[in-house]
Amino acid sequence: MTSSTLTLATAAGTKPRSRGWRRYPTRTFYAFVSPWILGFVLLTLAPVLYALIVSFTNYDGASSLWRFVGARNYIEIFTSSPQVWLSLLRTLGYTAIVVPLSVAGGLFLAILVNRRIRARGVVRAIFFVPSVVPVVATAIMWRLIFNRDAGLLNGILSFFGIGPTTWLSDPYAFYALIVMTLWGLGGGMVISLAALQDVPVELEEAARLDGAGTLRIIRNVTIPLISPVLYFQVITGIIASLQMLVQPLLLAETNRVSSSALVPQSSTLYMVQVYNEFFFNHRFGFGSAMLWIFFIVILAITLILQRLSRRFVFYQVDNNQ
Repeated sequence: MTSSTLTLATAAGTKPRSRGWRRYPTRTFYAFVSPWILGFVLLTLAPVLYALIVSFTNYDGASSLWRFVGARNYIEIFTSSPQVWLSLLRTLGYTAIVVPLSVAGGLFLAILVNRRIRARGVVRAIFFVPSVVPVVATAIMWRLIFNRDAGLLNGILSFFGIGPTTWLSDPYAFYALIVMTLWGLGGGMVISLAALQDVPVELEEAARLDGAGTLRIIRNVTIPLISPVLYFQVITGIIASLQMLVQPLLLAETNRVSSSALVPQSSTLYMVQVYNEFFFNHRFGFGSAMLWIFFIVILAITLILQRLSRRFVFYQVDNNQ
């Protein structure tokens, strides 16, 4: 803006337009982000560092007479704790079963409710409701279904001449836990449904004109286009299933949630074993060491999947551009 223009604007009683916006001082930025920083430091970073320190001690959670023992807890885990590794293998097996079935089942339901059918909104709601039911209510319901004496499942099997089965005991408790987990496929269905609605209809119509059937269109067109969403579900599903704790405790046949010792061996996952070490064996140092080893396992699995995703995940926007 020239000086003559500035003079005319001032004479006309109007203020000249500013050339840019005023920058806020740096302290304003830190004032806005300080709640998150304080929450992260006090509620995340400090407990993590404290758990790391405790993992090198023999702390029992109550006595003040605890001391530094070095790497003894970690050495014990790797040399003389077969239950720890059995629970880890059991957890990996549970994850290998639940995650693929959850992702595939959610995708199947999403494809089903994405079609033009009658009462489509009602059908979507019916499939989605189980995923929003509180975990305590879900566990109580399935405990009633799997009950040996008055359960719905044994009542149905009795019509076919099959005797009562103790579903919540070994070895069936592991499969009962899987069934209860897969009951909440609605959450994955909603995510997959949102991804399906972003798939261009023109590509599916072009593939159909070329003679491709429904299954081939889903395999060669739909799944590659929504692969980032499926990859997200796989990562979050693996992390959630590896950290499974509340469901096995609630599904156990006991009136007290804290009685983790009554959890059947087949459904004693890794986090349940950690729970036992903390609150039954009172070995806080050993349990903290287990958690840190588990953190490394989850991190390694995530990095491996991130590496493999370059081959199987298709992004419509090139990351190099």
